Amino acid sequence: MSGVRVRGLIKIGIGVLGMAVSISGCSSSSKASPAPPPPQQLWGDLKPIVSVKELMRDMIDPASDYVFDAIGTVDTKEGTVEIQPRTQADWDRLRTGATMLAEGIYLLKVPRPFAPAGDENNSTGPDPEELSPAQIKAKLERDPVLWNAKIEALRNVGLEVLDIVKRKDVKELWDAAENLDEACESCHIAYWYPGDAALLKRLDRQLLELNGVRADRHRTPSPAPK
Repeated sequence: MSGVRVRGLIKIGIGVLGMAVSISGCSSSSKASPAPPPPQQLWGDLKPIVSVKELMRDMIDPASDYVFDAIGTVDTKEGTVEIQPRTQADWDRLRTGATMLAEGIYLLKVPRPFAPAGDENNSTGPDPEELSPAQIKAKLERDPVLWNAKIEALRNVGLEVLDIVKRKDVKELWDAAENLDEACESCHIAYWYPGDAALLKRLDRQLLELNGVRADRHRTPSPAPK
């Protein structure tokens, strides 16, 4: 083998060795570098600010009033006045209430006190009208499925009203208002004033016998004008 060829092979070998060392160095450097930090979490655990009682008073109840106040009849000296959404502004207000209801009711899934500190509801005395916060909490803990079912029922009404707003269906708004009333009352009777269940049943029977109006309905539906 000539000296020129030997020198050429040596140069090639050195070059290959250098490439191998370079690649090995890059690989080692890659393994040694720290892992990139995880992406910042934008969603955190929800932290309640107010109690269930305050949330109902300041958000859920006002939201439901948007629905209840949007449909009904009022008897005046001049005759019966039909209350229903007539303008775009009316439908916009109703949409606002339905959105507040559908989104806000899920805040009841966040664990929170049932009443402000020191507020025991009307739960004292020989015949208390309401359950105490401790009694409500114990009832929820015994059957959390029922609590979630009541929440879903109210949320479904909010979704129902949002759909009605899209179609501007006044006739179905009557049904939605009744569904909302039933969802609210069934939850209140379960967790707030359970003693009223028997009373409402008796009143319902009496009023249905008299004029066909249920005890928990303060407005009588009438057909929507064509």
